[in-house]
Amino acid sequence: MKIEETLSWIHSRKKFGSRPGLVRVEALLERLGNPEKQLSMIHIAGTNGKGSTVAFLRSILQKQGLRVATFTSPYIEHFNERMSINGVGIENQKLIEYVEEIRPFVETMDENEELSGITEFEIITALAFLYFARENVDVVIVEVGLGGLLDSTNVIAPVLTGITTIGLDHQDILGDSLIEIAEQKAGIIKKNVPLVTGNIGTTALSVIEGVARKEQAELIRFGREYSIRYDETTASWGETFDYFSGKFSLYHATISMLGQHQTENAAMALTLARKYAEIKCFSLSEEVILSGLKAAFWAGRMEKIHEHPLIILDGAHNPHAMKRLVENVQREFPEKRVNILFSALQTKDVTQMLEQLLTLENAHLYLTTFDYPQAIELKDFHDLDKEKRVDFVSVWQFGLAEILEKMREDEVFLVTGSLYFISQVRKFLIKMEKV
Repeated sequence: MKIEETLSWIHSRKKFGSRPGLVRVEALLERLGNPEKQLSMIHIAGTNGKGSTVAFLRSILQKQGLRVATFTSPYIEHFNERMSINGVGIENQKLIEYVEEIRPFVETMDENEELSGITEFEIITALAFLYFARENVDVVIVEVGLGGLLDSTNVIAPVLTGITTIGLDHQDILGDSLIEIAEQKAGIIKKNVPLVTGNIGTTALSVIEGVARKEQAELIRFGREYSIRYDETTASWGETFDYFSGKFSLYHATISMLGQHQTENAAMALTLARKYAEIKCFSLSEEVILSGLKAAFWAGRMEKIHEHPLIILDGAHNPHAMKRLVENVQREFPEKRVNILFSALQTKDVTQMLEQLLTLENAHLYLTTFDYPQAIELKDFHDLDKEKRVDFVSVWQFGLAEILEKMREDEVFLVTGSLYFISQVRKFLIKMEKV
């Protein structure tokens, strides 16, 4: 097989749809010798902030000298980055070899009514665990794909878990309320396994606290067992904060990601790293923590892709994330005109996201669509025709070029919405830079 054929086969599994439950992924892992049981794992769930938290945590542990594997989704640059070791995605040849090894098992399972229809995500979850086990990594940081309780990553027995945030997203699958969604996220909590939580509202946190008590899981909460003091004076691109947990304090921690919410993600990652060090009985120095936080990078999250003019990419793909993005724009660019190119999936609350963007008085919104299943259709938003600060762009590549041509040097260009959209735009802009 060639890499194109390999990826085509993986993606073809989408057509089977998804049936909740862990039966299929457990069956596949058993046929592969249960590689997940050979790994030391940290499991991360949450509505938003998972990717950035994973990036901060990976960077800290890598600075410690550990061989750190990460399983994340979706990808921004290349499919291979979903399963990475020390930030480097799996090589094409190894991906081909692992798919060739797994494929016969999948085809046999398809002949069994109970096990048939294993999905793309279930397959790559098993593939990643097999890859990591054979590469002898020290620790695997696993990002939940969707929800937690019934997510295929929930087959693991982690040594540490984390839940970043709880917001309304994927209501068609996870439930219509914060309580229902919190119950799904709390599904990753395991008996006697410590749990670190991010900045989570009272309603959702109470659900998580209840499950943690039931499972006798030590609970380390943002704003309770650890906290931060945000530094408003940061002048360069990035943020600075002080961190406090019990008798431990860390001052002037600096990150290269923009946004106050990123200091919360960084603090959670720091807490996870310190707890993991305690579990594994090694010392984590302030120097390692500070250098790890500073070095962390996550594409498509308030990412500065170009300086002049200033072009920023941010995958705010649901109302919870969009609220934080709007707050960041108001704080960082209060006097500048902001040109916003936006697209999303029909499965999201697009109307609410658009309403939030239009609260930015200095913004002009360009609404577009893109080549992806369930991408929004512009005809569904004709009620915005009367809004003077909104333009419709049928082909985003042309719209992007036109915006850049009209922009003044002191303006900002923000591309936001679906991470799948951000990924396409990012590739296009990087290709333009090389021309």
